[in-house]
Amino acid sequence: MSWWHRYSIRCRLAVVAGAVTALLCTAMAVFIVVMGRQAAIDYRTDQLFTGAVNLGAQMRQRVPDLTESGPGQAIQVFNPVGIMVTATRDMSRKPPMTNLRPDPDAYATTTSCDTRVFPDRCMIVLAYPFHREDGVWQLNMAVPDVPWYVGSELIIPLAIGCVLLVAVAVAGSYRIVGKTLQPVDAISGNLAHITTSGDLRHRVPVPKYRDELRTLAETANRALERAQTAVDQQLRFASDASHDLRSPLTAIRIRIEEALIDPHQADWQRTADALLDSVERMQALIRDLLQEARLDAGVTGRHEPIDFTELVAGDLERRMAKTDLCHRLTPGVMVDGSRIELSRLLNNLLDNAERHAASAVTVILTLDAGVVTLEVSDDGEGIAPEHREAIFQRFTRLEASRARDPGGTGLGLPIARQIAQAHGGTLTAQDSPRGARFVLRLPERATPRPPSGSADRGAPWDL
Repeated sequence: MSWWHRYSIRCRLAVVAGAVTALLCTAMAVFIVVMGRQAAIDYRTDQLFTGAVNLGAQMRQRVPDLTESGPGQAIQVFNPVGIMVTATRDMSRKPPMTNLRPDPDAYATTTSCDTRVFPDRCMIVLAYPFHREDGVWQLNMAVPDVPWYVGSELIIPLAIGCVLLVAVAVAGSYRIVGKTLQPVDAISGNLAHITTSGDLRHRVPVPKYRDELRTLAETANRALERAQTAVDQQLRFASDASHDLRSPLTAIRIRIEEALIDPHQADWQRTADALLDSVERMQALIRDLLQEARLDAGVTGRHEPIDFTELVAGDLERRMAKTDLCHRLTPGVMVDGSRIELSRLLNNLLDNAERHAASAVTVILTLDAGVVTLEVSDDGEGIAPEHREAIFQRFTRLEASRARDPGGTGLGLPIARQIAQAHGGTLTAQDSPRGARFVLRLPERATPRPPSGSADRGAPWDL
């Protein structure tokens, strides 16, 4: 990674800070120069007027010889008829330096640049009338105009000050941004180490100040925790899946090897039945694993309007129950979902209930305030409160479940909960006077309400 890319944020912010400071310094310097130049012009104009007043007072008595006046001062004196009476040496043979003709009791000033009298320069010119016995005379005086930069004593300190201020702004912003981004560098370094090593147990450092960087670090740590949890789940899933697949495969291998030891004496019918049981167990496990993978990937069936009452009633009617199956279903309950997945959910709950029931399984479907509730309960030994969430974890099988059905996969209830969540609902194990009670809640499909006075929805189906 190049130096510029490594420090691009610091450099960019430092450059921006320097540019902003330079603009502010420039604006401030321009303001100072403009105000300073105007003050200098006003000062020179006042000095020019003072000199004109003093010289006019002298000329009321006599007209002095101006050819010896100091350098930088241009003077012309005109009598009442406009004839030049006296002037400084450099103005004696030139035309009038200005055409201003102020009132006898006033004076006027102007700035002349690059004229015949003052080529290649600018001058502040003052026309000052004064009275003598023979009439009103006019005194024209000029001094050099103030340059745009006023003078080196002003522009040089301003330039040095601006350069120093910009340099301080750039260096300060670079340092401040660098210290601010130190937690980001630490977070990036830890994430790079985690990426390289693949060890998700590491966490990024959390800054001590409660700001956006602390929020970023905490979010990154939560993401790492979720990633580690997901990886651990996948590892456990692969381990449990390989273990559960190994059991039927081992049984198949043992049966085949036993039969091959003495093929003529082997009971091939019994062997075939045992192999078929193991194959069916493997098929069930593979089907559940594929369903888990689809749900984990967010792949669900196409959702459509479903008469949930009809779906539940149909599955119950077709089911070859191992126990008494009682149900009470509210008619006309509609939901949005996948018919195949909701049927899978129901059958998983029924399989679990029949596995633990002593004599009967009860299914109740109700609708209340837009919430569809399906309850599947049995009269078995029930589930302890501390185990009611554990049973929804993959491959979790309680001792009672293993004793009743050694061939179970431990995926039925986790799959049922994932299907419920994919349909915007919930599936929980709740209290029951006897046995276990699983409660599925789904949102009702929004449909236009029938007009008032329409036929009643009908009484629930009982059996």
